[in-house]
Amino acid sequence: MRGVVTIRLDPELEKLLTRLSKQTGRTRSDLVRDALRRQLSLMRFDALRRKTLPFAGARGYLTDDDVVRDIS
Repeated sequence: MRGVVTIRLDPELEKLLTRLSKQTGRTRSDLVRDALRRQLSLMRFDALRRKTLPFAGARGYLTDDDVVRDIS
């Protein structure tokens, strides 16, 4: 069984969602689900990043460039 979530959208956001739905041929629900998945992934990534930042800093990883330098 799938869960159901009801949200309220302001008129402008609803208009944008409807327009994108028509342009892409995807349902509004599909678009909202996809957007929510992406946002939740970003939020989890940010939380993990904040959690590991002190350990990374202690090892000299202060920027994304520091990480890229060592893994490239």
